Amino acid sequence: MSEKTDAQEPAILVLGAGYAGLELWHALERQSHGKYPIRLVDRHPVHVMRTELYELARLSEAEGGVSPWVVPLRGLLAGRTDALLTGTVEEIDLAHRVIHLDGQRVSFRSLAICLGSVPAYYGVPGADTYCHSVYRLSGAQKLAQAIRDALGRRSSGVPVGQLRIVVVGGGSTGTEVAGEIATADWSRSVGRTVRAPQVRLVIGALPFLAGLDPNLIARARKLLGTAGVELLEGVNVRRVERDELELASGARIPFDLAVWAAGVQAPPVVRAIPVEHGRSGRIRVDEHLEVPGHPGVFCVGDVAEFIDSRTHLPIPATAQAAVAEAPVAARNILLRLRGRPLQPFVYRERGVIVAVGTRTAVGRVGGLTLGGRPVLVLKNLVESAERRSARTHARGKRS
Repeated sequence: MSEKTDAQEPAILVLGAGYAGLELWHALERQSHGKYPIRLVDRHPVHVMRTELYELARLSEAEGGVSPWVVPLRGLLAGRTDALLTGTVEEIDLAHRVIHLDGQRVSFRSLAICLGSVPAYYGVPGADTYCHSVYRLSGAQKLAQAIRDALGRRSSGVPVGQLRIVVVGGGSTGTEVAGEIATADWSRSVGRTVRAPQVRLVIGALPFLAGLDPNLIARARKLLGTAGVELLEGVNVRRVERDELELASGARIPFDLAVWAAGVQAPPVVRAIPVEHGRSGRIRVDEHLEVPGHPGVFCVGDVAEFIDSRTHLPIPATAQAAVAEAPVAARNILLRLRGRPLQPFVYRERGVIVAVGTRTAVGRVGGLTLGGRPVLVLKNLVESAERRSARTHARGKRS
């Protein structure tokens, strides 16, 4: 870690270089005109394109290469050697306005917490031990390689039978992962003809794609069926063992590989902060994205629970919401430092698109429910634009 600690002038700290943190850091840079020191803090020297980690076949073909899914953060330094702090945030002390970073204290003048999320296992025994996850790049890589290796062994005749993969979680993540596994060209990945895996999607008590438009849900259900994905609905997982799931009903589902995509929660370091928390340990923020009782401390992205005043419901923990929150939080950080009134955040969803395999998607855009390959093309275009934007930022350019 290259920073000095308490002896330096307290800076505006942005914790986390995901979609929320990266967008917020650049918004602060644009809006502050160099008046305040601003530092971006992350465990790794790269920004991960997290929404693209479901591309499991591509990940397996990359054989450990990660360049399509990461953006180096060193370009963000723009000649300032102290702009990026690398290290693990071990504690966030709002009372004393310091963070503990790899055992060192770093003071802050203002703080933006953008540390993303981690898998939520809900106390299910064995879930974190025997299930793969796609919420981090390392986990997605491990799953991709495991599928490729298992299919490769089967193509050689040992062991025989179709590869059985079970995905737990009926939200957009589980849907996209199940569809990707069922429709990917694994023969190309393995290098010889292989039989497609058998994929089961286990959906708990919460309905399939809960909260989305009913027409979109119906389309997604049909497309998954066409892809060969079996949906097991209304069943919670009681326990995960080495090669089978035990359901709350007592039924057992054997598997060769299991994927846990049942939800996320705030990281432990965020859940430990003594403030009001909402669902899954997210920090409840006010209409300005500020933590009540802690002026100058803001939360953006997955760590924040923001209640929409129109629906009285939390806005979704998505990359789209995080990117929308970031410039408002940046503006309010600077307004707070200048002693001026803060501006409220108003969320306007641009649309929802869920990929259902490698060749099709469903979406709700402009009030219309759509499905098919054109929707997948639109999703890919949006993600390509986000990728270009991130890489442009990393080269130090400004819009």
